[in-house]
Amino acid sequence: MVERGAKPGHAMRQDDNRRAHARALSVRIAVFYGALFVTLGTYVPFMPVWLAARGLGTGEISAVLAVPFFLRVLITPALALSADRRDSHRLYMIALAWIALLSVLALSQAGGFWPVLMLIAPLVIANSSMMPLAETVAVRGVREAGLDYGRIRLWGSLTFIAASFLGGLLLDRLGAGQGVWLVAFGCVLTVMAAHLLPRLPAQEHVQAGDPMRAPLWHVREPRLLLTSKVFVAFLIAAGGAQAAHATMLTYGTLIWQGQGLSAGVGGALWAVAVLAEVALFAVSAPLLARYGAANFLIAGAAVSVVRWLVMAFDPPLGLLLPLQVLHALTYAGTHIGAIYFIAGAVPPSMQGSAQALYATVASGVAMGLATLASGGLLTDFGSGLAYAAMAGIAMIALAAAWFLKRNWQGDLILSGADALSCGGDATPQPRPPA
Repeated sequence: MVERGAKPGHAMRQDDNRRAHARALSVRIAVFYGALFVTLGTYVPFMPVWLAARGLGTGEISAVLAVPFFLRVLITPALALSADRRDSHRLYMIALAWIALLSVLALSQAGGFWPVLMLIAPLVIANSSMMPLAETVAVRGVREAGLDYGRIRLWGSLTFIAASFLGGLLLDRLGAGQGVWLVAFGCVLTVMAAHLLPRLPAQEHVQAGDPMRAPLWHVREPRLLLTSKVFVAFLIAAGGAQAAHATMLTYGTLIWQGQGLSAGVGGALWAVAVLAEVALFAVSAPLLARYGAANFLIAGAAVSVVRWLVMAFDPPLGLLLPLQVLHALTYAGTHIGAIYFIAGAVPPSMQGSAQALYATVASGVAMGLATLASGGLLTDFGSGLAYAAMAGIAMIALAAAWFLKRNWQGDLILSGADALSCGGDATPQPRPPA
């Protein structure tokens, strides 16, 4: 009788310990997202303004902001692959956070096109490379501890709101030349948050030592992923929908200033967009259970087409507000669909590589090309044609999203033998709905 009475109590203590572990894990990952997005919330809207204050022209700004996207094509996947192989995502994130901080401090003293380019590249690459590593840690928490990704990720969006809104107010008072210090403040917070990230238990392929794993330079994981038509369609769908934001992300504040809107109003418009994003993150779990990741990707691309076509007509402030609300689907909906597609379709040992490929395409190659195109079109033809081109990119993404939905049933896109050949675990994992 005593043993029978003790078992429920022991089970309850185990459940309490699991819940406490899950809460602690959620908080630390959320804090990291929050810190990193302070950096992004100041860099995205205000770095182009700071570069203009430093005397760079539109073409130079376009080049400075686009070049890091192309450089990260090799760097980000290599970092993620190495972190996957060593199961050392936290250590890599700490190192990258320090690189970003040192780069922005040096950038604050730089002037002229080439010095700025040489320093902004490691800043952008370090910050952008941390994102797929953080997503890998978060997805592992979703898979192993039952975390709600949307409720963790929304804290990054909330700090983006605060940083963009308060940053706009500060720059109205202090001048555009101080924008780089707002980015530096975000980098300091990111360094602190990276050191607070939890040390997760080693995964099976690391615990076993895996002496037969291929050398890092064989890059077997990315090559295997890219042999899947479904995964390639995913990259086009998610990457295209995200890259279609290029005109807004790079030149949105400058375009609004050209229309007579202040930096404070621009910051408020960014805040509206991200507040809508937060709302979707908060309720994403039940929506995903009902509609699935593929439908999120379709919705994000479809709404993108509408959003950028309307933006091509230089709408007034009263229409800009509801257009910014659509950011909930064009960005957050696409991103949520992407994260849960990777969680459900990619073997655990390859998820860092999958996240890096997604980030490299969405925020790398596709975004870099779209940014360069936006700069040229904006200079020669104005914002109308630049936004219309973004709508064209979104149409391509929509076609790819439909292909993905028709050809993916929610299962792993690679066989168990492929996963094991990369040192992974072929055991079926709980997956979100397709």
